[in-house]
Amino acid sequence: MNSITRIHAERILDSRGKPTLRVTVEIEGGRGSFDVPSGASTGSREARELRDADGGVASAVRAVEELSTALSGSDITDQAAFDARLRELDGTRDKSRLGGNTLIGASIAFARAQAAAEKHELYYHLRSLATMSPSRETPRLFVNLVNGGKHAEGGSPIQEHQIVTETDDIAEALAQAEAVEAAIASLMTERGILQKHGDEGGVVFPVASVDEPFALLTEAIARAGISGLSIGADAAASSFYAGGSYDILGVPHTRETLSTLYASLHEKHGLAFLEDPFEENDGASFAALKRTVPGFTLIGDDLTTTDPSAIKAAAERGAIQAVIIKPNQIGTLSETIEAMKTAREHGVHCIVSHRSGDTMDPFIADLAFAFGAYGLKAGAPRAPERRVKYERLIEISHGAAHRSL
Repeated sequence: MNSITRIHAERILDSRGKPTLRVTVEIEGGRGSFDVPSGASTGSREARELRDADGGVASAVRAVEELSTALSGSDITDQAAFDARLRELDGTRDKSRLGGNTLIGASIAFARAQAAAEKHELYYHLRSLATMSPSRETPRLFVNLVNGGKHAEGGSPIQEHQIVTETDDIAEALAQAEAVEAAIASLMTERGILQKHGDEGGVVFPVASVDEPFALLTEAIARAGISGLSIGADAAASSFYAGGSYDILGVPHTRETLSTLYASLHEKHGLAFLEDPFEENDGASFAALKRTVPGFTLIGDDLTTTDPSAIKAAAERGAIQAVIIKPNQIGTLSETIEAMKTAREHGVHCIVSHRSGDTMDPFIADLAFAFGAYGLKAGAPRAPERRVKYERLIEISHGAAHRSL
């Protein structure tokens, strides 16, 4: 039996320079750590982070000490049982007592400790925890090259402007993203636009219309000479919704006029993937937009928050064809995997995602590869905390291919 010997945490900084946690679980025969990310654009139903009044994480570190006291010496070797104990110790629906950041840190660190004890790669260990229908052999890369919304002050109200790769070769996909990223930088230099960068590593610039970032992406793809790329966006519409209206660059929109705007982006710029086009409680408008623009793949994030019941409800009403998976939205690895299983059982693709305040931890690459996710969304390659996820995906995809020989 690999009983738990210790759980501890330390304060580290995320990619925005804000405090977060590194949680370590030690068991007999292995140890594992996880550096916990944090989002800026968050759904109201996400697991609640535990933070101090000044934004620090001293209270979260103390919560990990409470977990260690309660669980050290326990012979828990099953991920589901470990996560169930975490939820029991927290005792709240939204993980607010001990904190979603605390619980996800301990949960993923435990999985890493188990993989280390088994002397297995993490993705291989994760596959032992569940079986589900894969979407792809290797994930498509959803690469946010122009930042906006809450991730970038002074940019477009649309939060993410992405290229989406098609190739199964992850090294080739990363090279394509880098080529388009370089073309964007070249175009901005030629036009005398100061190059700023947002939370997820993409460029930021002031816009007079929502078309401009998409036109830039299209031109950059052409300059890079790459075919087989699609364009995607995360509208994060809850961030510009208030009082029953959507504010786009100072112009109020109803859900009908906003639908018309999205249809225009589809027609003019080939927008194919669209995440959170309406505020988080308006699943009916997602479904209506899909009927209006059949060419869209609509993606839920704030609508679904990695919650199995919310994913099921959205899928059954035809609101989504894909769903964003963020482990810290739900608070434990077991619940994350259950959300992915629920999505696949309802014919919905999974896109595993980073957060705006991320770390150098590449866990999401293992998670995406383990279960054949449709996509991995990790930001612009120029940012080291984003690039490390893509590089890990290259490493494990090559290793898995060798293992299967």
